[in-house]
Amino acid sequence: VQLQASGGGLVQPGGSLRLSCAAYLATLDHPAIGWFRQAPGKEREWVSCISPIGGYTIYEDSVKGRFTISRDIAKNTVYLQMNSLKPEDTATYYCAADIRTRPCSSVGITYDYWGQGTLVTVSS
Repeated sequence: VQLQASGGGLVQPGGSLRLSCAAYLATLDHPAIGWFRQAPGKEREWVSCISPIGGYTIYEDSVKGRFTISRDIAKNTVYLQMNSLKPEDTATYYCAADIRTRPCSSVGITYDYWGQGTLVTVSS
């Protein structure tokens, strides 16, 4: 599995961005996908995850109601729609694939493959 995250950029507070995670799969199995973020000087934290077919999603408390995770099975792509962005959302965002845990995990160590990260900066 190879993952490619994209869609980051500079946005003003209150603005929106949509991140994409394209998964290149060696098999027909769809892994659970998680989004994580790491702000400068801070530890990586889990943001959200989605089950293999997309019927189950969970969110970290600080992003509930603002972020929405979804996936397009046909395109092997997972999205993270981020609305009402705040300066504290500034971080490098990573997507990761978990080939074993069902429906999906909030624990980074369970993930098997990681994308390269895309930087989100929320600033006026």
